[in-house]
Amino acid sequence: MIGGVGRFQGRAVVVLGTEKGSDTESRMRHNFGMARPEGYRKAKRLMALAGRFGLPLLTFVDTSGAFPGVEAEARGQAEAIASAIEACLTAPVPLIATIIGEGGSGGAIALAAGDRVLMLEHAVYSVISPEGCASILWRDAKAAPQAAEALRLTAEDLRKLGLIDQVIPEPIGGAHRDPEAAIGAVGEAIAAVLPPLLALEPERLIAERREKFLAMGQKGLN
Repeated sequence: MIGGVGRFQGRAVVVLGTEKGSDTESRMRHNFGMARPEGYRKAKRLMALAGRFGLPLLTFVDTSGAFPGVEAEARGQAEAIASAIEACLTAPVPLIATIIGEGGSGGAIALAAGDRVLMLEHAVYSVISPEGCASILWRDAKAAPQAAEALRLTAEDLRKLGLIDQVIPEPIGGAHRDPEAAIGAVGEAIAAVLPPLLALEPERLIAERREKFLAMGQKGLN
């Protein structure tokens, strides 16, 4: 879990994100993007800092989920995730979350319960991986393609279901082919949705965010 105070287009903001790494060495160093309880408690502290100083929160999610090890559970992984989600929902400042790669389970929601949820075109966001879902429902990981279809985990599916707010187009071949262009597209999307949120009073921000998530699931599947 990486975070701190920075600037976005000249405005002071608090930035939070899960770092997955780009090669074997960096992925091992960052635990393959799977945060431990301490990471979620760090996120909660930074959200509190943002609220105290009136700084917008920008979060970036790329994780298969929270670290599931026994030691993480012993140190309160579930409580840490729940507290981070609560901090998202009660933050008195605008919170814009962007799914930039993989958004897995509560480990992703802990940073993504925001006023606006953006998602890169080829990213995925789901309660469980297709392999995990297939192992539970069909007792066969080979049924992962069938599970992926049922999970509706693509950006466009999630937009249609009202679970995310906007799909951000990626460069031809995917964001990894042209990182600078992908970063620019994400920046433009954030810049477009942030000003209206800045105009809202904290009480209204929190109320509308709460209603946004309470309404999820009521639309139904077609």
